[in-house]
This record gives sequence, C-alpha cells and structure tokens, in this order.
Amino acid sequence: MLMDKYKASKDRYEKMQYRRCGKSGIKLPLLSLGLWHNFGDNDNFSNARNILRTGFNNGITHFDLANNYGPPYGSAEKNFGKIFAEDFKQYRDELIISTKAGWDMWPGPYGNFGSRKYLIASLDQSLERMGLDYVDIFYHHRPDPETPLEETMSALDQIVRQGKALYVGISQYSAKDTAKAAEILREQKTPFLIHQPRYNMMDRWVEDGLLNTLEHEGIGSIVFSPLEQGILTDKYLNGIPKDSRAATQGSYLDESQITPEVVNKVQQLNEVAQSRNQSLAQMAVAWLLKDKRVTSVLVGVSKVSQLEDNIKTLQNLEFSKNELEKIEGILQNK
Repeated sequence: MLMDKYKASKDRYEKMQYRRCGKSGIKLPLLSLGLWHNFGDNDNFSNARNILRTGFNNGITHFDLANNYGPPYGSAEKNFGKIFAEDFKQYRDELIISTKAGWDMWPGPYGNFGSRKYLIASLDQSLERMGLDYVDIFYHHRPDPETPLEETMSALDQIVRQGKALYVGISQYSAKDTAKAAEILREQKTPFLIHQPRYNMMDRWVEDGLLNTLEHEGIGSIVFSPLEQGILTDKYLNGIPKDSRAATQGSYLDESQITPEVVNKVQQLNEVAQSRNQSLAQMAVAWLLKDKRVTSVLVGVSKVSQLEDNIKTLQNLEFSKNELEKIEGILQNK
C-alpha cells in the first residue's frame, strides 16, 4: 500500500543529540532504531513505515538490521528495502544503515557462525534484499568458538575493501576477544567502529571489563535490550499481564524471569523515575546514556507512540549523585 510522498522534517537535526563513536569520524544519534521485531512479513507494513519516518523526522539517522530479522528470516531487510526505496533513497547520505551475520540464517554448515564464506555470502544477500550498494556498518553478530578469529576478521576486512561496508563491528564479544579482534583489524588497517553488546540495568556484564576495553581501543558502543525485554517498563509493576511478552508462548522473555524480587526492584525503580518526571522506560535509557562510552542506545518499538516516548528521554539525561546511589542500591538489593 502506497502512502503519501515522504518529505523529512526540516528541523530533524535540532531534535536529536549526537555522540562521537569511539575515536572515529562518525557521530551516532543517542537513540538508534532497531528492526529486530515489528518489521517482518507478519507485521503491519504501514506501521513499520511510520515508525521509520517518525524516527528520521526526529533526527534518528541510524537504522540497525540483521540478516535473520523477521520473521521469516530476511523479511525485515526486504521490507526495509521497500521503505528505503520509496522514502529514504534521497536521504541515503544522511543515514547510517547496518546489518549483521552470525546467527542461523540458512540450512547447512555455511549459514551460521563466523566463516568467511558465510559472512560474505550473507552480506551479498542482505544488500540485494535492501536494494543497497553498501551498508555503513557490517557486524559479526556473535562470537564463534570454532572459527579462528583471524578468519572472521579477515572476512570483515575483505568486505570493507570490496566497498560493501564502510565500517565493521562485532556484537556480544568478551573484552578479551574484543581486544584481540581490534589488534587483528588494526594490523589490516580496517575501520573497527563499534561493538553492539546487550546492556541494561538488569544485565551489566559489559561493566566487567568490556567498556574499559572499548575506551582503550577507541571503539564506540551501541547497546541493545535497554528495557530488558519490557521488564524495565511499567508493564510488570504488578506482575505479569495476560497480553505481555512474558505471557506469550515462544517469547524471548520467560515468565520465570518475572520473580517477586524483580517486581519489587522494578516498583522501586519506578518511584525514582516518577521523582524525575520520567517513565521507568525513559529513566532506564537515560541511565545507560550517563556513561559516555555508550555511544547510542538501540530501541525497538511496536508503535509510533512508543518511539515518541523514547525520544522524550532526551529531555532529562542528568542524574544527581543521590539518584545514582539510590538506583544502585535498588539494583544491588541493599
């Protein structure tokens, strides 16, 4: 279904703040838009299009995809490609578009993990689905315990030299493997721009060395799952609603994660958020952005109103010492 011809808001860059990505020449918006959910063939195409338009109208210049986003696999890239051709082609040089490979994509031994064959073939497919000549960032989506890191990194190097990506990144690598990857890519003079780790108030593994490594290496970060699959919103303040993600079979969030202890923490965090005149979700995003080593926070939304709510986070990013101590006490259950 065709919509009206899209023309971006003239004041879009006045609505967003940008942060330098490590020691690179790239700045990313503090909020970036992830297309993990809500852009597949089973989702509403017009809604997906409105989400992207709203994001760009508010200065969100970075759209993040992966080969297997959907469902089915590949459909998020395909649908994004349709929207890009109709709405965003004229703005291509204002956009940072990323995709990834590393998780299960097609049958057989060459459609998963980190081999040179898989990564290069996957990106070729992604570019075709999206109708792009290149992506701005191509990621290895997860560590591969069996493929030598040198092979994976040399594939990323080749992809840049072929002009299929401007920069490369990795996701969910440990601090040790990130440092090793940085060393390999530095020797190859390949622009290692960014790391995409999972990070939120409830999942803080990146604080145990990774953020320090990224700072030392001059690499930026873009964090995903900032709301812990909805736990860090007002959705679970009174337990598990019937229509929630945790109550849905096959969900990434299991009912067992919503323990009385978790609900109690969320209720206390919500009180702090209210004292800041923010929703819990807004405070959770702001809490991540308090650390300048976090370049951008990836948000995924199912409707325009959620995205607009996320953008309002930027109105209050500062925390007092007392607020930070209170939040830390709640998280540490003191």
